[in-house]
Amino acid sequence: MASVEERLAALEAQVAGLVERLDGADRPTPPEGVFWALDGLKQRLPADNAGAVLYTGTVRLGGQHYDWQYGRGVEDLLADDWADLPAVLSALAHPVRLRLLREILGGRQGTAELAGIEDLGTTGQLHHHLRQLTAAGWLRSAGRGRYAIPAERVVPLLAILTAAGR
Repeated sequence: MASVEERLAALEAQVAGLVERLDGADRPTPPEGVFWALDGLKQRLPADNAGAVLYTGTVRLGGQHYDWQYGRGVEDLLADDWADLPAVLSALAHPVRLRLLREILGGRQGTAELAGIEDLGTTGQLHHHLRQLTAAGWLRSAGRGRYAIPAERVVPLLAILTAAGR
């Protein structure tokens, strides 16, 4: 049986090997085309730029098709006033509101349909959540007690959910 010192030395060697790989020394080059969106973004940036963030998507839901692409420079994002963002983001930070958005994306757009879903609370609570989502821009009234997610918000919403799930 190996001594404690030998076992510790072997463990240190393993950790050093893992650290070396994580630092990129042994990182394999991704196959051609894997980062096609990122490569395209990099080609459009000036060499002295701090970088940029791009999100894009194509979505087909309930007979609707949404294509969306949006990008911002890092310098512009960091220079922006972020004071209004907590209200927009906090509207998403409630399980009932996320459920409502999922149901509306799935085709249940009327308040009567939504009120029939279990675990959403009372009608008053439902209307409170719908108002919160509407005020934050995640929903709009589609008339006669119906709600829809604005087309320009579908892909951003799904991008936020994707990022949150990582």
